[in-house]
Amino acid sequence: MSDTSLWHWPDLCTALGLEARPGPDVSGISIDTRSLQPGELFVALAGERDGHDFLDTAQSAGAAGALVRRQTRHDLPLLPVEDTLEGLTAIGRAARARMDGRVVALTGSAGKTTAREWLETILRQQSPTHASTGSFNNHIGVPLSLARMPPDSNFGVFEIGTNHPGEIAPLSKLAMPDVSVLLNVLPAHIGNFADLDALRQEKLSIEAGLRERGTLIVPHDLDLSGTRTRNVLTFGMSKEAHVAGEAIYAGGRADVTVTIGARRFSFRLNLPGEHRVQTALAVFGALFVLDADLEAACEAFATLSLPKGRGNTTKVGHVTVIDDSYNSNPVSMQYALEGLAAERGTRIAILGEMLELGDASASHHAALEAYCESLDGVVTVGAGFASWGERLGDRHFLHVDDASAIDLDRLAARLGEGGSVLIKGGNKIFWVHRFVDRLIDALRRSR
Repeated sequence: MSDTSLWHWPDLCTALGLEARPGPDVSGISIDTRSLQPGELFVALAGERDGHDFLDTAQSAGAAGALVRRQTRHDLPLLPVEDTLEGLTAIGRAARARMDGRVVALTGSAGKTTAREWLETILRQQSPTHASTGSFNNHIGVPLSLARMPPDSNFGVFEIGTNHPGEIAPLSKLAMPDVSVLLNVLPAHIGNFADLDALRQEKLSIEAGLRERGTLIVPHDLDLSGTRTRNVLTFGMSKEAHVAGEAIYAGGRADVTVTIGARRFSFRLNLPGEHRVQTALAVFGALFVLDADLEAACEAFATLSLPKGRGNTTKVGHVTVIDDSYNSNPVSMQYALEGLAAERGTRIAILGEMLELGDASASHHAALEAYCESLDGVVTVGAGFASWGERLGDRHFLHVDDASAIDLDRLAARLGEGGSVLIKGGNKIFWVHRFVDRLIDALRRSR
């Protein structure tokens, strides 16, 4: 296979159960013509906008060929199947089968993307590593990420998510991990589950695809009833955890000591918060199971940062913007508010409604008001916060039903004297509308 080829056409045919025939080499896999690169295979998925309507666009963008429904006709070289999503899944399965390295699958209510990026960063420094990108963690994203995996990868790192029962196990079986990591079980995306225990069982189904002698990594205090895996590695701040951490917090960083059996390691995490130390311990556990160079990993931890929207900061003049807008749940919201309260200067929170909490939504939103009492100002967005703010009085600046109703220039002027502003809420409140980017633009205009 050439350096630029991810797949040979006959191998794609075989993966799809088609008769092997000559065709172009494929350098990548794409499901979106807006990001498709020349030489990639375009997968025409059905959906609100049918991918088959974009075959001409794919051809103009330089697609090598397309995965299509059987009856489709086009000038592009075609791979015809009954269902293109099933076809993509078949390619992902074939990609996993031809890869001789080891795979990690990660799930959890919070921190999945951070853990995946941290693990990928450290492993990539040591050996060829492939990982999912963005938040490609569902029934489309996981097979797509697998299908993009080069066969010479020594490690693969894949994120698996859920918001309905029964979604994680099939994706775990597709990824066939050597290591399955469950970061946490929190009341996030719980609206479609009977209770938190049902969500726990769903998260634990990350073990379903574990290969023989695979390892399940979980928090030390997690209830493991119903699991079948013999090799379990626990992590946490308890001395009883297999990966036992201690941390000293100062100046927005954590100095961490990790004990695994008789071995001790130390590293610095240049990020605040015990929840991030917990994520680092889970990553360290995976590195341990993978026989990675742990001394080199300790040096790498100091260089790690946060993915956009997961608590990363941007300085605009005298204002520090804390972008935690990608998503939210009651526990991560609490952590974010506690972190803001520890900042110096004026502290303002812009809080968006937490989604998919089911019948417990009102109580979860109400409980967070106590964490805002030491702040200088709060703006709330969405129905979950509609009756909020009695404790805060004049410090509850504003409530709106939709973030678009916030006058960003007026808010930027109010923030202009300096301090920290946190933006935290459900994905659909801020993230998809690029709210933080627009706020930063307004702050720059106000300078």
